[in-house]
Amino acid sequence: MRKKQDLGLKDRPQHLFKKLVERYIIDGQPVGSRTLARDVNLDLSPATIRNVMADLEEMGLIASPHTSAGRIPTVKGYRLFVDQMVRFKNIPENEMQKIQEQLENNDSVDSLLSKTSLLLSEITHMAGLVMVPFSKGKALRQVEFLSLNDNRVLVILVTNDSEVENRIIKTKKTYSQSALTQAANYLTSAFAGRDISAVKQGLIQEMSEARREMYRLMDLVIEMSQKAFVSEEGEKDYVLAGQTNLMNIYDPSEMSKLRNLFEAFNQKQDILHLLDQATNAAGVQVFIGEESGYQPLDDCTVVTSTYSSKHKVLGVLGVIGPTRMEYERVIPIVDLTAKMLTAALKSKN
Repeated sequence: MRKKQDLGLKDRPQHLFKKLVERYIIDGQPVGSRTLARDVNLDLSPATIRNVMADLEEMGLIASPHTSAGRIPTVKGYRLFVDQMVRFKNIPENEMQKIQEQLENNDSVDSLLSKTSLLLSEITHMAGLVMVPFSKGKALRQVEFLSLNDNRVLVILVTNDSEVENRIIKTKKTYSQSALTQAANYLTSAFAGRDISAVKQGLIQEMSEARREMYRLMDLVIEMSQKAFVSEEGEKDYVLAGQTNLMNIYDPSEMSKLRNLFEAFNQKQDILHLLDQATNAAGVQVFIGEESGYQPLDDCTVVTSTYSSKHKVLGVLGVIGPTRMEYERVIPIVDLTAKMLTAALKSKN
């Protein structure tokens, strides 16, 4: 989590501010002094509450939208609320059981990630996302190339954690199956046990040194490797589910913001950059509104947590929802799901 703010709020302003945020999260409507007076268990007049609200607004914790007499939390206000005032709720037994049952099945890693994303979406009613693990740290065990039609080749990569990756690539010319088998055998014998992300660079270096002896095989092997062993940067991706749940963040006059958000999901690059930041710190991270540094997420909060295998962080999972989300409920769900996904991946090793 970020470094906590300490704004020196005294008991009464802090109590009123907390109640205002909680009321806004529930109703989604600007909170006025009369509403707040009914919510707090303090013998205060609406005039006194208005004075406190004016102080909170001056501190940048709340703001008045348009011409409304009520106030809503700002990003700075939400940050204070999340860091210092949220009391996390216990996750209901049925939700805990649902997560556990879904992630206990003996699925492939890809299936586990998709299930996790869908689970997060279903339980929180927001958009759930899971970052696909980096290839960094995977060692090559075996490679096979199978000839298809139209200069296409099926690449089968087996890594030392028994994961099998299949991908189809397109080559510059047609290769016979025997030539593809020869190239695959060479790559397996030369690079088995090596980090898969370093295979391409190592191959190019070795083939350059052996150019005369292996000229006939070189073009085929280099082309296949450049396409089969894509760089780590090119393999970054995430699985997303439930993005339509975000449609209730915006009113009909703000549909352009919703379109920009959905376009961001399609482009992926900037959201992946945000997820990259979250992998640098263990545990739960909360990015509220403009804290993400990405304009399409200005009206959203992103809650993430890292998941691991063999004590190595593989990526992050989390949810994207409105800034007025139930933080006390959502944060524990994201945290628990990350721990259960880590346990599920551990059981596969």
